[in-house]
Amino acid sequence: MDRFRYLVVEGPIGAGKTSLARRLASRLSAEVVLEQPEENPFLTRFYRDMARYALPTQLFFLFQRARMLEPLAQPDLFARPVIGDFLLDKDPLFARLTLTADELTLYQKIYEALRPRSPAPDAVIYLQASAPTLIERVRRRAKAYERAVTEEYLALLADSYARFFYHYDASPLLIVNSENLNFVERDADFELLVSRLRGMRTRREFFSIA
Repeated sequence: MDRFRYLVVEGPIGAGKTSLARRLASRLSAEVVLEQPEENPFLTRFYRDMARYALPTQLFFLFQRARMLEPLAQPDLFARPVIGDFLLDKDPLFARLTLTADELTLYQKIYEALRPRSPAPDAVIYLQASAPTLIERVRRRAKAYERAVTEEYLALLADSYARFFYHYDASPLLIVNSENLNFVERDADFELLVSRLRGMRTRREFFSIA
């Protein structure tokens, strides 16, 4: 695991990326760079009225994510390993799902101006799950700002993630089917993942259990 100085866990809402990122950070004594959705003042309203609040919600997240990644461009990046739960490269994925054509044009200009020149991760773990599984996990954690999330939106999001990572080649990628895995409550699942990650030999590998 020493070769992973910058590792990112990604996946749609409810996939478990933040929980896994925290546990990996504990294992590696790493710094964590985690999204802070509760800081977005537009998010609750976005889930209730996407057409109206998509642009401010998206721009808030863009500014937040870019700011959080800025330190990674500094020379002392590798003083300690870094584990994150988001890729800025996937930020436009949400924009294309929710913004109008004019809004998307504006967003893309801001995105290109803001994106920091941080290094590509040494590896990315992409967590997959079906829409019913995602919505069940979201409902179980009962965060106030997610109460209006619909299964239809999560299905679109999961499909968009699949399309994005089908073409992703900036870093080695471990694609994980998380339907039957619980990295927080089952130590055996977590150790299996760590072993699979440590044993990666190619730039694109898959991990799943029945």
